[in-house]
Amino acid sequence: MSVYSKALSFGVEEEYQIIDPVTHELAPDAESIIQEARLHLGNSVQAEIHLSQIEVATKVCYTLEQLRHELQRLRREVIAAAARRQKVVVAAGTHPFSHANKQLFTPKERYLELEQEYQHLAREQAIFGCHVHVGLGDRETALHVMNHARLWLAPLLALTANSPFWYGMDTGYASFRTEQWARWPLAGPPLHFSSLTEYEALIGALLKAGGIEDLTRLYWDIRLSERYPTIEIRIMDVCTTIEDTIMIAGLVRGLIHACVMLVLHKKEAPPVHQELLQLAHWRAARYGLNGELIDLYTMSTVPASHLIEKLLRFVRPSLEMHGDWEEISTLVYAMLCRGTGAVRQRAIYQHTGSLIEVARYLVAETARGTGYTEEERKTA
Repeated sequence: MSVYSKALSFGVEEEYQIIDPVTHELAPDAESIIQEARLHLGNSVQAEIHLSQIEVATKVCYTLEQLRHELQRLRREVIAAAARRQKVVVAAGTHPFSHANKQLFTPKERYLELEQEYQHLAREQAIFGCHVHVGLGDRETALHVMNHARLWLAPLLALTANSPFWYGMDTGYASFRTEQWARWPLAGPPLHFSSLTEYEALIGALLKAGGIEDLTRLYWDIRLSERYPTIEIRIMDVCTTIEDTIMIAGLVRGLIHACVMLVLHKKEAPPVHQELLQLAHWRAARYGLNGELIDLYTMSTVPASHLIEKLLRFVRPSLEMHGDWEEISTLVYAMLCRGTGAVRQRAIYQHTGSLIEVARYLVAETARGTGYTEEERKTA
């Protein structure tokens, strides 16, 4: 039996905002909250570049139910730890109104070096993403999988677009986080590589030229992990609800498996130009599901829902093999009906006229499904 006829392992990293429950501004309390949360989570909770950010990582999972349990456990413990420090937690790609360049850096050598090197880019790094790892140990296979999967990153971004506000303004984007992140060197879609040799030659040249100090600074939207035997998709905004995270993680695993099948059947990925990939990603960031996206196989613009349907058709055999089709397809169609996180945030603002109400909504939605109650928060 082929290893690819068994369930691929997968896991999720989520970045959260720490917020003051009175002002609803970002709050620099990561160190104390991490210390508190590690009593239950160990190293599954980590610091990020700013003290108003925190990151969690699930264990290796094989089923959607395992992943759901992990996300519930991680969110519940982080929310509880924050409550004991009189703070709350939000999962969204940007904060509705706090100024990113007012955030304090985490006093660790790695982050202080990033500030020294990247200056204002690093100071404005108050953005929050979701990364999905899928187990794939053979790097040559993984590289060719990356060639195929990079053509499907834009619809993944469109489904998770969750950052419409920046500095108290509606940016007009569904994912303004994407535009902030795109300014970094070596961010965005990766190149098409003909072989692992070509890939390693580029990595060697980047290191030699001082373009990167280590491979963790290779910020592509999809990349081969240097720490784990995985392929990592990093393009998504962090999702506010656990169910939305389940949706995207299941889709990503299905996509990677479907691309593995193409590689095993000697199907070559079309070497689409970087400019077209960048334009596809920009349209997804700008419009989310409320406009036309670029189908990189036909080189035409199509309604977002049509491209999502095409993605579902492509990954359906892989989702069915993992036993995920019914749940993931249901979650995707629900997203198409109710709108992305960005749409939901805007609806709250249009109804209330208050970005503080948007923040309150995000706090409640982040905790939904964790079993953590408002009463527990008030008595923490």
